[in-house]
Amino acid sequence: MEEARPVDCVVMQPIAESGLERLRRAGLVVHVAARPDLDMLRAKLSTARAVITRNAGFGAAAMAAAPNLVVIGSHGTGVDAIDLAAARARGIAVVNTPGANAQSVAELAIALIFACASALTEADRAVREQDFGWRLGARRVELAGRRLGLVGFGAVARRVARIALAIGMEVEALSAHADAAELAVHGVAKAPGLAALLARADVVSLHGVPAGAALLDASAIAGMKPGAILVNTARGALVDEAALAAALGEGRLAAAGLDVFAPEPPLPGNPLFAAPNLILTPHVGGAAREAMDRTARAVAEAVLEVLSSAETPRHAPRSR
Repeated sequence: MEEARPVDCVVMQPIAESGLERLRRAGLVVHVAARPDLDMLRAKLSTARAVITRNAGFGAAAMAAAPNLVVIGSHGTGVDAIDLAAARARGIAVVNTPGANAQSVAELAIALIFACASALTEADRAVREQDFGWRLGARRVELAGRRLGLVGFGAVARRVARIALAIGMEVEALSAHADAAELAVHGVAKAPGLAALLARADVVSLHGVPAGAALLDASAIAGMKPGAILVNTARGALVDEAALAAALGEGRLAAAGLDVFAPEPPLPGNPLFAAPNLILTPHVGGAAREAMDRTARAVAEAVLEVLSSAETPRHAPRSR
């Protein structure tokens, strides 16, 4: 029973049972938090050698409450919400699960692109409101033959490109890592720069990591092709939300689909809530059942690998 021995691993937010089972099979006492409330978790953290978190992250104050901590596992690719400087100062390893949920995120990105191009939410509302004549003026467009611009070309973007090419779209990508030859292997052209990509893409899909100010600020959004579609399944901080809401309200963009926000959840009064032709989902890109299983198992294995290699005795504070 969990109460018979000190907690080894605190799971800050629920993960799939397959991951918890793997941790327990390895002999760890696991506590799954009802919510990521530091005050409620201090007693559990005081003995924990491992923590697994999702978008709640793990800050310096939480690390201070965990003197035995050896490893922090991020359930997913992002480690933005983990205080990496504090972890480095303590010698705490930080591990993540790149690629484990890539297919799930890619499928949501494609779903949002299709939904925006076909005005699905408007069509659904029209039927429910008995406005069958909506179809006569529907703003649906075909995607075949249109240009998809990918910002970033990691595991998710590559899957999005493959699906887009299969339906007849042209695809170009802006990547700091993949050169033109590598992109060509995937049937993708290399964009000369962000401004050029935005100016000619019918659909823009974001797959990068923020580096300070929003990548798509008011100026960048103003430079997008009139009538374009924007999809963001990467990081909310990549987009100036007020500028996007304004562009949609003025009809400069046809539609947008967002799965991520800054902050999360979006605050009441966020201008996005009043924007037309906008589909919002609650950061579910990586939450397909299969992806949740893969990610939970992957983060459990990564955490166990660090613990197995650590020389720290069980429940003893790490020497500095």
